[in-house]
Amino acid sequence: MNRAYFERLYAGGADPWGFASSAYEREKYAASLASLPTARFAAALEVGCSIGIFTRALAARCDTVLALDVADNALAQARINCPARHVRFLHRQVPEDWPAGRFDLIVLSELLYYLTAEQVQRVAHHTRASLAPAGSVLLVHYLGETDYPLTGDAAAEAFLAAAALQVYRQRRTPLYRIDVLRAA
Repeated sequence: MNRAYFERLYAGGADPWGFASSAYEREKYAASLASLPTARFAAALEVGCSIGIFTRALAARCDTVLALDVADNALAQARINCPARHVRFLHRQVPEDWPAGRFDLIVLSELLYYLTAEQVQRVAHHTRASLAPAGSVLLVHYLGETDYPLTGDAAAEAFLAAAALQVYRQRRTPLYRIDVLRAA
């Protein structure tokens, strides 16, 4: 799904999924953070940061965060919602515009099902190449019906197969799944 799709969503409202107000989102964010293998990370990459609500929670556990999104409207809100100096926001479309750097945490939350299976494989390759030794990857995916190119399960399973990382922890609820992976 392209940039125009997301720009239209954010033009219709600053928070189209209710990230700032939803009890579901708060619970999912808490579960995501609780699933991580360590309390602190030196450098995190969050791909698809949207309006920066999870970014703000993530920033409390990281020395630096690089947060990416394809929608300029979302990034403008993210900068307001997460003004921390150790967080940088960049306009990027993955997998084509993957950032340089090494990260000990890479977050791909509610993102991969917007991509094709081939694009998910490319994201997995970039992720593996960018992951620091003993680094972690956090995948979070909604499991309900969507009109996206992939289901949450199909996106996560495609990534797991292509990334060839060790599964550290998995959690499944009726609405979402969390997969935490580690570099060997």
